[in-house]
Amino acid sequence: MKNSLKIFMVAFSMLSFIACDAQIKNAKTATVKISGNCGMCKSTIEKAGNLKKVANVDWNKETKTAEITFDSKKTNQDEILKRIALAGYDNEKFLAPNDVYDNLHGCCQYNRESKEVVKEEKHHSEEKTMQQEDGKLTTVFEKYFILKDALVMSDVSKSTTISNELIAAINAVDMKVLANDVHMVWMKKRNAIEETTKAISSSKDIDNQRKQFITLSNDIYDIIKVSKFQSPIYIQHCPMANNGKGANWLSKESTVKNPYYGSKMLSCGKVVETIK
Repeated sequence: MKNSLKIFMVAFSMLSFIACDAQIKNAKTATVKISGNCGMCKSTIEKAGNLKKVANVDWNKETKTAEITFDSKKTNQDEILKRIALAGYDNEKFLAPNDVYDNLHGCCQYNRESKEVVKEEKHHSEEKTMQQEDGKLTTVFEKYFILKDALVMSDVSKSTTISNELIAAINAVDMKVLANDVHMVWMKKRNAIEETTKAISSSKDIDNQRKQFITLSNDIYDIIKVSKFQSPIYIQHCPMANNGKGANWLSKESTVKNPYYGSKMLSCGKVVETIK
C-alpha cells in the first residue's frame, strides 16, 4: 500500500510538471544545482524562480538539483537563478547575499562552499547604474531625448534618422546584465517600444510622428522609472496634445520645450513629476 501511494505521488508530480511545461511556449529545459535542505527550501526556491507561463522550477531536496523550464524568448536560465539567489539560495551561477542567507530559517541554512557573494543590484545604486550602462539602456534613453529634440524642431528628416538609431540601440540592449526589476519591465515593454519607433521612422508626416511619440514616451517612462537614470528626469505634460486629451514626454531639462507643437506652442506645458 505504501509503495502504491509513493508511485501515485511520483506519477502525480510528473503529470503536474508536464502540464505546467505545456503552458510555456518556446520552452527550454535545464538541470541545475541549487543548495537547500528541506521542504521549506523547496517552497522558497520554486516561488522565487517560477513565473506564470514563463518559467517553472521543480527542486529536488535529495539531489539538490532543479529542473528549470522557461520561455526562451521571455527570460533565460541566468535570470531565474539570479532570482533564486536573491531569495537566499546559492546555485551554480549565483551566490546568495550574506544577509539574506543569514535570515533563512535555521533548518534552511545549508552548508555553503563559498562566502564570496555577488551583491544584490537593487540594494546598490552604483552597481545598478553600471549594469544599466553595460546593458546599453543608457543609449536607448539618450536617443529618445535626441528624438524629442528633433520633434521640438519639427524636423521630420532628423526624427526619421534618430528613430533608426533608436531601433539599433533597442536591439543592442543586453537583458542578461540588467538588474532583475529593470529586466522584467524591459521584457514587457521592449517589443512595443521597437514597434512604435519603427512607426516613427517609417512616417514622413510630423503629426503622425508626434502621435506615435506619445505612446513611445509612456513606455520609456516605465523603463526609466525603474532604471534610476543618472541625472534628474522631468516628466512634462501638455494639456492640448492628443486632441485635447493631454500627453506627457520626458526631458533632461526642466524648461518646457513642447515636442507635440514645436514653435507653434513651444512653452505649452509644465513639469508634473521629477525622477531623481
